[in-house]
Amino acid sequence: MEYKIEEMKASDWEQVKDIYLEGIKTGVATFQTEAPIWETWDKGHLGLCRLVAHLDNNVLGWVALSPTSSRDCYAGVVEVSIYVGNKYRGKGIGTDLLTAVIKQSEESGIWTLYCAIIKENIASIETHKKCGFREIGIREKVAKMGNGIWHDVVLMERRSKVAGIS
Repeated sequence: MEYKIEEMKASDWEQVKDIYLEGIKTGVATFQTEAPIWETWDKGHLGLCRLVAHLDNNVLGWVALSPTSSRDCYAGVVEVSIYVGNKYRGKGIGTDLLTAVIKQSEESGIWTLYCAIIKENIASIETHKKCGFREIGIREKVAKMGNGIWHDVVLMERRSKVAGIS
């Protein structure tokens, strides 16, 4: 499958949102219960390092970054969100998206990528490890789903070897 990793555009939002909703339905991708409107999502994510995997006019998956703090000292520490459409999982798209966002984030001076992954989401944890993330801890029973079941979250990070090292 010959897809391209490209900058996300506002016109990609409906497909990006649909993939996000697929993730919500899995019960292990996020604690969110609904997708936001574009304007809310847009404000919550950095304007840079928003990528989609495109095949023709179809979005197969996406990745974006969010700030973790408003303090200047943490400007290079961001949270990663990544989702791949149901029918495209297991094909290396997540790895390709993470690899591309790592490269772009380092070029933008970002030195730490962080994520919190629901413990049962083994595929996401393994994909992040493959891309150089390491486990830094577990938050036990940090949140519960709408069904009342509590879940642990695996905290992971990737520290750049090129950005922010001076």
